Formats: sequence, C-alpha cells, structure tokens
Amino acid sequence: MSLLAALTVCACLSLLLSEMPVVLVWLATPSVLLLGARMILAESRRPGRELVIDAGGGVCLDGHRLDGPRLHWRGPIVRLDWREGRRRHTLLWWPDTLPAAARRELRLASAALTPPPRAETVAP
Repeated sequence: MSLLAALTVCACLSLLLSEMPVVLVWLATPSVLLLGARMILAESRRPGRELVIDAGGGVCLDGHRLDGPRLHWRGPIVRLDWREGRRRHTLLWWPDTLPAAARRELRLASAALTPPPRAETVAP
C-alpha cells in the first residue's frame, strides 16, 4: 500500500513539473489523487492467500490443488503461474509483500517444484 501511495504522490508531482498548462494540471491532480486512493482502498480490501507446497511437489492455493504450477524468481520478485482449464493465473510477490522468513521458506519449498535438468542439457 505504501508503494501505491508513493506512486500517487509521484504522479501528482510529475503533473506539476510537466509542461502541461497550469489549468489542466490543477484539473487533473484531484482525479489522480482520487484514482490513487481508490486503488489503495481496493488493495487493502483484497484477502490474503494461503499457499501450501508439499514435499511431493503438489501445490495448493486457498485449499485448491493447482495444475502445472511454476515458480519464477527474478531477484527479489517471485511469480507463481498455473492453469485452471484454459485460463492462466499469476500471483506476484514483491519484497514488501513477502517477509524475509516467508521468502526463504518459499525458496526452500520451491525446490520440490523444480524438475531435475534433462541429461542432454548437461555439457560432457
């Protein structure tokens, strides 16, 4: 939430520092603040999710088993992809949404999801 608030403030400042006519800036700034507040409120009402990874590589999200889950690590950002029928779903964890202890636990549990490399991909 704090990042959304900071982005809202930065958006208002960028309007003020732009070369837009002053009248348009003062008309646009309240709408940017209103949209930012609306996004912050919507994110604060979103319920938490429960992710369980068992030792056999099975993944349950909020009590439902996921088909074909894959974890992607890009530095501190973690993405979980899975399919439900024909639809793809994604969850994204930023450093401010996942505490360090939970991030470490997720990294250790994700080893169960990673398939071993194929023999032909290994150099002789």
